[in-house]
Amino acid sequence: MKMNWKLLIICIAIPLAVGTASALLTGGGMSVFESVNKPSLSPPSWLFPIVWTVLYTLMGISSYLILTSGADRDEIQNAISIYAYQLTVNFLWPTFFFNFQWFLFSFLWLVLLFFLVAIMIREFYQISKLAAYLNIPYLMWLAFAGYLNFTIWWLN
Repeated sequence: MKMNWKLLIICIAIPLAVGTASALLTGGGMSVFESVNKPSLSPPSWLFPIVWTVLYTLMGISSYLILTSGADRDEIQNAISIYAYQLTVNFLWPTFFFNFQWFLFSFLWLVLLFFLVAIMIREFYQISKLAAYLNIPYLMWLAFAGYLNFTIWWLN
């Protein structure tokens, strides 16, 4: 199978652009993170952009694998629709958490995101096992983010 480099770059650029736009909208969001009471397992602030860059890149690669899989058009469309939904929910979470400081609502929103990503992984698995596996770190990070978000709500 020949690589469509242009499509791959676009697929990677989309989630990176979503993440960048979200970060720009939240401005100095990490100052909120620094100012709240956090659990002892909180990572340093500098780690978050690194982790999210890797996760968004993996998301983009996985969407490329789905789009170029040769699977049934309806299956691909369904999987990419769920991908788009979870990316939209992902985009909104930082605004709720950092800008509005709605910690409990943000946690519930994160639970929604977790389930959307789990559904996306299931749908991707039907088309490309590798595309599904590339999103396992994302799901694991969301579980950890849920722990952080819930604990921040609880402590504050």
